[in-house]
Amino acid sequence: RDRNEQGRAQQARPRDALGRPLPYGAVGVEPISEEPLPPAETLAYARSLLDDGRPFAAHEALEVRWKSCPEEERELWQGLAQLCVGLTHHERGNTIGASRLIERAAGRLERYERGAGPTYGLDLGELIACARDRV
Repeated sequence: RDRNEQGRAQQARPRDALGRPLPYGAVGVEPISEEPLPPAETLAYARSLLDDGRPFAAHEALEVRWKSCPEEERELWQGLAQLCVGLTHHERGNTIGASRLIERAAGRLERYERGAGPTYGLDLGELIACARDRV
C-alpha cells in the first residue's frame, strides 16, 4: 500500500471516475482534497461531484467530513457517504452491494433524523427515497 510523507496510507495510483485503481502512470480523475470542509461546503462539493458522475469521489468528500465532525453528527455524514458508495456500486454493476449499502445508509439517516440533529437543509427522507429509486 502506498504511504504519504507522514506514513499514513494514501493511494498513489490514479483512479477512474468510479474509484477503480488504474495502472501507475495512467491518467485518472483529479483526486479530492483530504482537508475537511464546513458542512454546507462539504454538501455542495459532494453534490458537484455527483453531478459530474463521480459518486466515489463524493463518498470520499463526505467521509472526510464524517471523520472530522462532532460525534453527534457521525450518523448523518456516514449515512451520506454510504449512500454515495451504494451509488458507486450501482454504477459499477454491483446491484446486490448497491442495495445493501443503500439500506445500511437509509438506516443511519433515519436514526439520525429521529434524533433531530442538524440536516443542513437536506430532506433526508427524500434523499433516501431518491437513492432507493436509483437502485
